[in-house]
Amino acid sequence: MIGPFGLKPKGTMSSRALPLAKALVRRGHQVAIFLPPWSNPEDAGRAWDDEGVRVDNIAINPRALIAPRLVNRALAWRADVIHFFKPKAYSGLAAWELWQLRHVGRTRARLVLDTDDWEGAGGWNELEKYSALHKKFFAWQEQWGLTHADAVTVASRALETIVWSLGQPRARVYYLANGATFFGRADATSRARIRAQHGWNEDPVVLLYTRFFEFSVERFAEIFARIVRLVPRARLLVVGKGLFDEEKKLESIAGQRGWGERVHYTGWLEPKMLPGYFAAADIALYPFDDTLVNRTKSALKLIDLLAAGVPVVADSVGQLREYITHNETGLLVQTRAVDEFARAASRLLRDADLRARLGACAAATITREYNWDMLAGIAEQAYSPSINPSPSS
Repeated sequence: MIGPFGLKPKGTMSSRALPLAKALVRRGHQVAIFLPPWSNPEDAGRAWDDEGVRVDNIAINPRALIAPRLVNRALAWRADVIHFFKPKAYSGLAAWELWQLRHVGRTRARLVLDTDDWEGAGGWNELEKYSALHKKFFAWQEQWGLTHADAVTVASRALETIVWSLGQPRARVYYLANGATFFGRADATSRARIRAQHGWNEDPVVLLYTRFFEFSVERFAEIFARIVRLVPRARLLVVGKGLFDEEKKLESIAGQRGWGERVHYTGWLEPKMLPGYFAAADIALYPFDDTLVNRTKSALKLIDLLAAGVPVVADSVGQLREYITHNETGLLVQTRAVDEFARAASRLLRDADLRARLGACAAATITREYNWDMLAGIAEQAYSPSINPSPSS
């Protein structure tokens, strides 16, 4: 496996590639992950074993040598399959170089590309502060990679449709949704301890576990303001941090509207702390604007909430509809329907039996259908040598 960045702070390699790799090891494969940790340079040059997976962080200076180093590691590993995570930047460059090397007989590896976001026009190119040249290059990388790989694994149904539309045969596109990285909710003791620590007592607690960029902060603020009118003692627990400091905007709006003292911000928490805070909440909200970025992504934070048995109210957008069945594993509302969202949340806060039923069903469904040991079987199909390389290969 080759990644475009390291295991942190971004989540694709730590929450998608690594758990898939561990599951493949449990199924009898030998797996190595080669990473350029430019966003966490303290790991550069370090290698270790993680449950049988070799994690190898290459040197990152000079940056011009990152892609060749990734290619050389893959060639030295003598891989039968090389799975590239994201079609852009360093992993995209490595995919292009290895495709060229296969033409001259340097490798016979099957080249598989994974995409868990839309990167080009209307996607991350519009969110990140890339230069015009970078945007053009990343858009080209995405189009080239998705049409030249021997197989493509996609994290969402929307991406599946897009890759088909680009001309990749349907038989070469594999829907490989994200799975949960942990299961189970903390016990009642942890819930009571955290609630007592913050003075929440018996107040209803609404959790927002987020990076913020997926929705309008103003819309969310209006939703919570209406929840407070319907459930006056409701408190808001915000776990996470904005991609662009959006939490500061929420804090400002909350102060102006008079419920700022009802909001508690934790910032990012260590993974081991998440179950306790999930248990401390009564429900979670998952707002999701209807954008191309959101329709194509597979929301890891939502999966973690559902796997932990937290009852969720979410917008009915994209992949969220794959993970949540309305009134069975959560509640779905039409996007931008502020009143409907607030009423659904208030209903859930008032109905303990409904919360228990939705939470238990969500945890059971994620455990059964979205565990990485099961999902690894889909990856094995994409890796199968019985499927011939694409004509362009």
